[in-house]
Amino acid sequence: MLSKKQARAFFLGGTLVTFLVFIGLTVYSLSKGNDQTNNENLTAEVVRGKEIWESNNCMGCHTILGEGSYYAPELTKVIDRRGEGYVKAILMTPVPWQPNGRKMVAYGMTEAEATDVISFFKWIGKIDLNGFERIVSPLAKDRINN
Repeated sequence: MLSKKQARAFFLGGTLVTFLVFIGLTVYSLSKGNDQTNNENLTAEVVRGKEIWESNNCMGCHTILGEGSYYAPELTKVIDRRGEGYVKAILMTPVPWQPNGRKMVAYGMTEAEATDVISFFKWIGKIDLNGFERIVSPLAKDRINN
């Protein structure tokens, strides 16, 4: 059993060690060598694409980087999966698009707007996700392992 003085010393020592580990890990995480944000490739087109994404409330149906709604497909790596032409055709179509019974609003974007959104998708797709993009669901994990 620890005395009161020993318990206080143990608590203060443990707190100090934990605090120093926390500060060290924070400095390590924020160091230039560990930057995974892809911010060096940020362009005006990417910013406009993000603004279009937000103004049309695309997150109301889609997810990007795991954030958003689960009604429609995840779009983090959509350019890798479907290609630019496919995505551009969907964004520019003047009629509602309805795959698998789920209707997507017809935004009827201009070519410039669609190109900006595709630039945003390309930029997002190049962010290092530490391998999380490989396994989408438990069902996909089973298919990959077999």
